Amino acid sequence: MIVSVVLLLVGLCIFGLLSRNRRTKNFPPGPRAIPFIGNLLEIKLKDPTADLERLAKRHGNVYSFFLGPRPAIVINGLQAMKEAFVNKAAAFSGRPQDQYVNHILEMKVAAPGVILSDYTSGWKEHRRFGLLTLRNFGLGKHTMEQRILTETKYIMKILEQSHGKPMSPIQLFHKVTSNVMCHILFAKRFDYEDESMKFFIGLFHEVNKVINGPWAMIYDCVALVRMLPLPFWNVFKTIKTARERYLNAVVENSKSRIPGKPRHFIDCYLDELEKRGDDGSSFSEEQLCVFLLDLHNAGSDTTANTLLFGFLYLTAYPQIQERCQEEIDKVLDGKDQASFEDRGQMPYVQAVLHEIQRVANVAPLAVFHRVTRDSELMGYSIPKGTLVIPNLYSVLNEEGQWKSPHEFNPENFLTEEGAFVIPEAFVPFSLGPRMCLGENLARMEYFLITVTLLRRFKFVWPEDAGEPDFSPVYGIVQSPKPYFMQVTLRE
Repeated sequence: MIVSVVLLLVGLCIFGLLSRNRRTKNFPPGPRAIPFIGNLLEIKLKDPTADLERLAKRHGNVYSFFLGPRPAIVINGLQAMKEAFVNKAAAFSGRPQDQYVNHILEMKVAAPGVILSDYTSGWKEHRRFGLLTLRNFGLGKHTMEQRILTETKYIMKILEQSHGKPMSPIQLFHKVTSNVMCHILFAKRFDYEDESMKFFIGLFHEVNKVINGPWAMIYDCVALVRMLPLPFWNVFKTIKTARERYLNAVVENSKSRIPGKPRHFIDCYLDELEKRGDDGSSFSEEQLCVFLLDLHNAGSDTTANTLLFGFLYLTAYPQIQERCQEEIDKVLDGKDQASFEDRGQMPYVQAVLHEIQRVANVAPLAVFHRVTRDSELMGYSIPKGTLVIPNLYSVLNEEGQWKSPHEFNPENFLTEEGAFVIPEAFVPFSLGPRMCLGENLARMEYFLITVTLLRRFKFVWPEDAGEPDFSPVYGIVQSPKPYFMQVTLRE
């Protein structure tokens, strides 16, 4: 009798484990899943994009995939991406709330931030507020341009001191983009050797390193290990320290704040919080701290890595760099500095910058989504709660959408007459309601910093550095491998 019960229980456990990796009726097809592991053996964690493309060729542009026991769908190609994130945005714009990246930035508290918040009324309130506040602080206007150009002068001084010598640009570009965000968030900049600057650059590097490594995957797929003292807990401690710093900044600015006369993002948020009072909204000081962390990290890291890829390609393709400089010299002749409006007269520069964004693809899988209600996609049934992986890489390299989808070629953004054009498949900032909140700021920084530096300096690939390596260090935010460039002043 006892043996029979034990065998029955074992059988039920095995059946339960196997059934957890079974596809429901009309669920998208995909590779066979292994209990516990799912389809993790199908991909290389260091860079899954090639494997995800391979699976798309075998199973179609919408296919399923198991992350451990959890079902997910991978969306490839512009058509499927538009159907999900534009036409059916309300159903496909949720966020998973139980992954390592969520727990890092939210620390399991009530305040969910903005980037990783689920598709709720609180998220909509904060996104609307963020867009309006950033616009009021001069995005696309002269004030924001001046902040960026002023910060660019500091890195120009450093580059002038490196004249004729190889130097690494990695820390430099992260510091300049971090300070641009500090201008917006606190109306303050930090010296590049300041302890706070070093802390935040180190914070973003450490967080992204662990997120992109095997420990995050283990955390997501094996819930039992989450309470063990493993390396992912080090990031939790660092984030706690960071949030204390943001809270201190909020407290300090509250002392000198004049209601109705905001100096920066913190003041704007506190004004809004005061105006709402006890209306039951999602606005709070705790939410503000998470919002600051969201904006500071996302607004610094992606733009810095785009710039790093940019100067890697510009040094590797000197003829393209020279043609950009010729156009910049012509348009800016007699002007003291560049303006964001000048981009309209620089079709080739615009084409080069956009092509660098396309091939660099700094956020290849964006941020994972979650289905908020039972829905359909490309004829398949997608249950509520399903994890959604947007493969932006597939769109930015899609056959039929680009003249040269698999090689670096600025002609992808130029007409036969040489006019600048943006194809519909250019989606480095994602698409739909979850598009990057800071897209306009990122575009302005990228253009102004690159044009200003190209006008003043020539960037050369060092003779003893071997061949340039364009393969990225994979991650939620991709970066180029460390490299050196030689900087010389232009006559």
